[in-house]
Amino acid sequence: MTRTAEVVTPRHPDKICDRISDAILDACLEQDPDSRVAIETMGGHGIITVTGELTTKAFVDVSEVVKSVYGRDIGVQTNIVRQSPEIAQGVDTGGAGDQGIMIGYACNDNEEMVPQEYYLARKLAQRIYEDYPFDGKTQVTLLEDGKVRVVASFQNAKTKVLEDLCKRFFRVLDIEIESLHCNPAGDWTLGGFDADAGLTGRKLAVDNYGPRVPLGGGAFSGKDATKVDRSAAYMARYIAVGLLKENNAKEVLVRLAYAIGYDQPLEATAIIDGKAETIEGYDISPNEIIRLLDLKKPQFSKTAEWGHMGNNFKWL
Repeated sequence: MTRTAEVVTPRHPDKICDRISDAILDACLEQDPDSRVAIETMGGHGIITVTGELTTKAFVDVSEVVKSVYGRDIGVQTNIVRQSPEIAQGVDTGGAGDQGIMIGYACNDNEEMVPQEYYLARKLAQRIYEDYPFDGKTQVTLLEDGKVRVVASFQNAKTKVLEDLCKRFFRVLDIEIESLHCNPAGDWTLGGFDADAGLTGRKLAVDNYGPRVPLGGGAFSGKDATKVDRSAAYMARYIAVGLLKENNAKEVLVRLAYAIGYDQPLEATAIIDGKAETIEGYDISPNEIIRLLDLKKPQFSKTAEWGHMGNNFKWL
């Protein structure tokens, strides 16, 4: 089966927004591990807007965090309020901060246990980013015969240089390139917020496993771990990796579903090499997930750079 995945760099406009949202979360957790954070960032063309809900004992200079992540001066607008007490009443008792469906996945395609097309797109993007730390994207189509079709578009990188980088990358892996498209619309120097707008949570497939694996729903960045669309997605990955190894399986998909205010999922299913079974032996309450995966410490800015799964985080 032919499969395709894409990855964007940390300087892509959407990723800048994810990184700002998670940098604000980390700044709160550093001072107050019990912070309740739900921050959204939008940016483009000289202005970054930060909005959402924040209940914390921490003092955070949001404008300074924004400018630190962005790397240069830019206009900052903020509109942040406290978390709704009606949401808090369900979370304070240990319940989930919202309803939702969370997906976890693991496979034996590579050492990171993510789909191979996604793995290759991410590794290629990371390699090019070493030389060109700017806005950029890669896309890899994995064909049935093992060959690949490759797309790479990077700010400030000449087409010929990109072509050489891609060819060397796949040559080392002994993978044949069937077709290669580098800067297919032409070389470009205007990127990031100078060329485009960005928004937190708009790169969900990149944050997860690529389009081969279904998405549960909610975005991750800017949310503390009481929001199960983040923490339970990490737990689902943790369980999927455990079951993959335990069963010596080819692939495992985990599906969790929660109701706001309830501490146990309404569904906890694992599909192991096509066979579905109920997940047992795990406490999947929000409080236990937070404890097990150590999700009260500042660590989330890193997750917003290159994806949340398969990057050696505690949930793997």
